[in-house]
Amino acid sequence: MAKEKARFIMKIAPGSANMFSNTMILVDRETGVNYLFFQSAGAGGLTPLLDPEGKPIITTIPDEE
Repeated sequence: MAKEKARFIMKIAPGSANMFSNTMILVDRETGVNYLFFQSAGAGGLTPLLDPEGKPIITTIPDEE
């Protein structure tokens, strides 16, 4: 049985994680939409990343990733 892939790919920005906060980009494997996740002091937020025209940023995910 093949192992099922996680829905999101995590891309952590260099130097963005410390003991108090964490910032990362999540990419949805199904839609390619990029999301910004930020966590600090037990609270957090998630929002889609948008281009200058207000459309979601889409990343093409290779099958092997």
